[in-house]
Amino acid sequence: MSYYNAIKKTLDIGGGRTIEIETGKLAKQADGSVVVKMGNTMLLATVVATKEARVGIDFLPLSVDYQEKYAATGKIPGGFFRREARLSDYEVLISRLVDRALRPMFPEDYHADVQVMISLISADKEIMPDCLAGLAASAALSVSDIPFNGPISEVRVAKIDGKLIINPTLSELSRATSEFMVAGSDRDIVMVEGEADEISEIEMLEALSFAHEAIKLQVKAQRELTELVGKTQKRTYSHELSDETIKEKVYAQTYDKVYQVARSGSSKQERTDAFKEILNNLLLDFAQAGVEDEQSIALAKKYFHHVEYDAVRTLLLEENLRLDGRGLSQIRPIWSEISYLPAAHGSAIFTRGETQSLTTVTLGSKDDEQMIDGAFIAGTQKFLLHYNFPGFSTGEVRPNRGPGRREVGHGNLAMRSLRKVLPPENENPYTIRIVSDILESNGSSSMATVCAGTLALMDAGIKIKSPVSGIAMGLITDEKTGKYAVLSDILGDEDHLGDMDFKVTGTENGIVACQMDIKVNGLSQEVLTKALNQAKEGRLHILNEMKKTISSPRDTYKSHAPRIVSFTVEREFIGAIIGPGGKIIQEMQRETGANISIEEKDNVGYVQVFGEDQSSVEKALARIKAIVAKPEIGEIYNGTVKSILDFGAFVEIMPGKDGLLHISEVSHDRLEKMDGVFNVGDKIEVKLLAVDKQGKMKLSRKALIPKE
Repeated sequence: MSYYNAIKKTLDIGGGRTIEIETGKLAKQADGSVVVKMGNTMLLATVVATKEARVGIDFLPLSVDYQEKYAATGKIPGGFFRREARLSDYEVLISRLVDRALRPMFPEDYHADVQVMISLISADKEIMPDCLAGLAASAALSVSDIPFNGPISEVRVAKIDGKLIINPTLSELSRATSEFMVAGSDRDIVMVEGEADEISEIEMLEALSFAHEAIKLQVKAQRELTELVGKTQKRTYSHELSDETIKEKVYAQTYDKVYQVARSGSSKQERTDAFKEILNNLLLDFAQAGVEDEQSIALAKKYFHHVEYDAVRTLLLEENLRLDGRGLSQIRPIWSEISYLPAAHGSAIFTRGETQSLTTVTLGSKDDEQMIDGAFIAGTQKFLLHYNFPGFSTGEVRPNRGPGRREVGHGNLAMRSLRKVLPPENENPYTIRIVSDILESNGSSSMATVCAGTLALMDAGIKIKSPVSGIAMGLITDEKTGKYAVLSDILGDEDHLGDMDFKVTGTENGIVACQMDIKVNGLSQEVLTKALNQAKEGRLHILNEMKKTISSPRDTYKSHAPRIVSFTVEREFIGAIIGPGGKIIQEMQRETGANISIEEKDNVGYVQVFGEDQSSVEKALARIKAIVAKPEIGEIYNGTVKSILDFGAFVEIMPGKDGLLHISEVSHDRLEKMDGVFNVGDKIEVKLLAVDKQGKMKLSRKALIPKE
């Protein structure tokens, strides 16, 4: 007897690969749950929504959490508690990808709390779970009765060996020249994020189109699954109050005033204050008219926001005017400066309009690499970028609780962009940490981070391939008239009130990273092409402004920057450098002041010497080279007498390398005994005559003494 009724749907994604979606077997008390399986990788996605919206909520309180269970990969978590803890940055980034794809697909008037949870419950080492998370979340919503204008799906598209591939394996991805996560419905693309090796706009459009065809097949499978489950009817709800009388009054009293403020070209703070004054006067008029109940006041505030939305968009579409007075493709004024912080290894200020980043570069050793200990992704990372967004940057009082999901996401986009132009690992031995502190923000702070990061890297003397700049593009559309306006270098308000946030970073040669979120249905090829071409013009303009400050990396590192030398030694010397219990390496570090690390890879010892100045590095190098040096037959050495025996003396010609100076090789005269010839510690010159098969060395002193 079966206690469940499992329903499955299988879809073919090409190359002999299939994805299976199953529902009705696990987590049946959730509003919707599915298991998505590809190979041995399995994701459990559940969704639950409250029946009613909370009082006073006028937005969608959606939370998406992606978590990897360590048991899925046969691991036990690290740390003291040995259990899954808070989400890692990697899990947060995947959660954000799914959130950004799902959020635009909910009805605008739906305000119930919605929680989506996605768990990696089994893992295939080659099949990456992140490209299946969006499909799993959408499928769980599709088999529930929660209102949802989906389905959507999410795929990874990568160009490998010149061919576009959907959801490549982990090993294939290491050869990719471009990689994008793309989400969309069967009609539109709603989210894009990825990186590339300086590709053209045409190549990017081809990748997005290829990904969308795969998405359409996955959406079709979800629709068929919904029919099989019988969840085509969604729950009814009423989460928004309305009052046409109040709406008409708000529009009549405020629209013209808001429109005039919007077209005044004032600063962010002046504009905000002016809008607040109009709203306060409106509420004062309501109070004088005896309208003071909470419901009416809340409706008045909501409709005032609608007024701002309509006025700003009309101004853009009808007059091609923006809130700060710029034209549609005009970039805000830019100024930048390097070496602002004298003690940093590299630093830069980048300011565009009312957005400002103070960015630093710190150079570290191998010991400073970040350890990644995730269920699916593990290893080390030697390039770090941290983005900080304090409250004062927008004039707000906000407690500092550490980086949130937004900070992690913005930092990751900047990190992807700059990582593409770093020198190869064999040319850059440093661990690099970039920190961007946003001091002012009015749109595109992540793009300011890319620009400031480029300047700071060049200031630090890191030999990047090409400077990178970034720009955020916006979009205003009118579905009724078909009019649209593509905006370059958008403000915060234009992001909030607009239909698209499309961030593009690149060099003079092409695109290196992008992040796109669409808030409306329909992004035609024409609009996307125009946005990419306009973004290219903006990027190149910003690059030219940056070059006025610094156009190429400094020839050398700054005098106070640490020095680092990397080299290899034969495997047999690894133990000699470390010494018993680490005695030798610790002694060298203590006496030279340098930090020494050594590891074995491919039967070779990789040594890195890191010091605060050149002197400490040179001292450590001399000590190590002495240990690994091989004695050469015929060479003359200044040795130290280590011990004296009846038949000769043992002389150390290199650190840890002793040879026998036989009594017959001390002088041309015949010696009967060694008494009184040498003392322990004496320095004498000897010649290496031979080395036998056991490595024992035969030394001679008489070979250096002229024979009378």
